[in-house]
Amino acid sequence: MTTATTAGGLPVDLRDPALLLAALPYLIGFRPAKSVVLLGHRAPDGDRVGLVLRADIPRREDRARQARALAPRLAAGRHTGVTVAIVGGRRRSGSPPPHAGFVKHLATALGEYGLPVLHALWTPGVTTNAPWACYEDCGGRLPDPRATVAAAAATEAGRVVFDSRAELAALLDPRCPEAIARRSDLLNRLSEPADFDPVAEIRAALARQRRGAGPPSDEQAVLLAAALTIPEIRDACLSTAVPVHGTTAREAERLWLTLVRELPAPERAQPAALLGYAAYLRGDGAFAGMALENALAADPGHILADLLLKVLDRGLPPEDLLGLATCADPAGIGIAVPAAEPPHPREPPSRADCREWTVPLSPGTG
Repeated sequence: MTTATTAGGLPVDLRDPALLLAALPYLIGFRPAKSVVLLGHRAPDGDRVGLVLRADIPRREDRARQARALAPRLAAGRHTGVTVAIVGGRRRSGSPPPHAGFVKHLATALGEYGLPVLHALWTPGVTTNAPWACYEDCGGRLPDPRATVAAAAATEAGRVVFDSRAELAALLDPRCPEAIARRSDLLNRLSEPADFDPVAEIRAALARQRRGAGPPSDEQAVLLAAALTIPEIRDACLSTAVPVHGTTAREAERLWLTLVRELPAPERAQPAALLGYAAYLRGDGAFAGMALENALAADPGHILADLLLKVLDRGLPPEDLLGLATCADPAGIGIAVPAAEPPHPREPPSRADCREWTVPLSPGTG
């Protein structure tokens, strides 16, 4: 499993190995374990973090294949080199850090694309006082990840770090499978009401989200699903993602997350694609990728989700996709948000069950 993301504006020092390793959970949104993390150094000076890729550490027989699969994704971005971070494994006394053979495969594969490995690092886990080492001579102990500059910046921006990738992915789980089954049956039998106004349905849902009114009823969920299946309406909803750190963007993203958890396939693909786009714009590539994969699982032929996932995998900076939002409402149907709104911190997400409504989500996860 591979996660692609960007630094999202976090101040990460690529020159300090201990601080860089301690910042990994804030870069990818969760605490990595048994992972390889590749950090691209952004051109022209190489001092900024570009694309960040996380993947599971492969079995010995799969090392070369994994390296060849990861290298082109870094090469597609504007990078001058790569830092490799290995998280996991036990180091024997007097021996080099574990997975040295995999690091060599990565260096070879990246070198074929003209990308040098500028630093290769290892730690058994991103925790306070954990040992770390490079695959040459340096080493030491990690600081408290929560006391780093990256952690302070992430906290100020309202970012939440999860203990594992699985915990982050669980935010997309259905809230109540029984409700989804009912709605699937209703959607299969749906005939469009004479007074159906898709824009009004979206606006009303955003207003309910703002009030914290609770989960949508079956009727509300079905009408929202019907509204988002109209391409012009779905595309116009992209405009709710800007301003990226605005109140409306936060509320809209919460609505899309709610609908991902409240709708069956294939209708779930529409809010999942919108959720992925919103998360991508605010720099949360890890969650964006999960949402887009969720959309494709619900509808394998979903063009928008497929395109966005390919763009994410290539490491395109989020700001390069702002045009989709600013041009998403050409017909003036009125879903676009105001031109400027102040940033708003968020509350940490939490697990939910059938008695709860939605998981708070707003600018800056991971």
